[in-house]
Amino acid sequence: MRIVIAGGSGFMGDYLKQRFEEDNNNVTILTRNPNAQENVYWDGKTIGEWTTTLENADVLINLAGKSVDCRYTKRNKNLIFSSRLESTAILGKAISSAQNPPKLWINSSTATIYEHSLYDGNTEAVGEIGSGFSVEVAKAWEKTFFDCFCQSTRQVALRTAIVLGNKGGAFVPFKRLVKLGLGGKMSSGRQMVSWVHQEDVYRAILFVMANHNIEGVLNLSSPSPVTNGEFMQALRKEVVVPFGLPHFKPMLEIAAFFMRTETELLLKSRYVLPERLLILGFKFKYNRLEDAIKSLV
Repeated sequence: MRIVIAGGSGFMGDYLKQRFEEDNNNVTILTRNPNAQENVYWDGKTIGEWTTTLENADVLINLAGKSVDCRYTKRNKNLIFSSRLESTAILGKAISSAQNPPKLWINSSTATIYEHSLYDGNTEAVGEIGSGFSVEVAKAWEKTFFDCFCQSTRQVALRTAIVLGNKGGAFVPFKRLVKLGLGGKMSSGRQMVSWVHQEDVYRAILFVMANHNIEGVLNLSSPSPVTNGEFMQALRKEVVVPFGLPHFKPMLEIAAFFMRTETELLLKSRYVLPERLLILGFKFKYNRLEDAIKSLV
């Protein structure tokens, strides 16, 4: 198949490209920094020669967007919004103008769209949409995506949880903290951590590609979320570090300031369940956090 990945130069884009090519697919990456023959330049907001890559493509996957792992200054907030909304809107415009548009458009979204919840799992059917900056980004992102007129292209938004991978994302700094003896619970440790293994992200995308009746929103998260305390304990066990210094909220605020990030990424309770995927028959390879971590350390 011909697959186009927009904003595919990050760790998840690299992983998907590798896995798709292992399965003998042709992959094109749309990126602001093309550094390989199969990569194509785009600026993520204007029509250009990159639109030709969409002609006769089987699948378009959009991962574009500034990382939220930063301080939420006014400038960074604007970039987080604009990088997601502009790239999604321009892809929609390119698809609507294509003579032979992609059959399927998968757009990133985020499990952060749901409310902070300690006790009630959020599903697509009964999940409570939250409030705050990150939620507003997610809502605007999905609205921009589904407002695109793509008559001949199936559209799926993946509300993805924290992706566990050994070459990027949240797993790498968490493992580093554990090795330094700093891998204790964060604040109360009761906040829920919804997670998904990078291999199951790839497998879920294949599942969506193969099942032509799937449209709309999907939660992409393991069916076995854990608390932050349980997550850190499982990681300490696999890295073989018996003790982890706990992090109280004031400590996290100070550390986040110097690390140029936000404590929301650690303290918001993300309790998300993949109800639709399970009903549709998808089988997660990594249901247990311990197995997922063991495959990555």
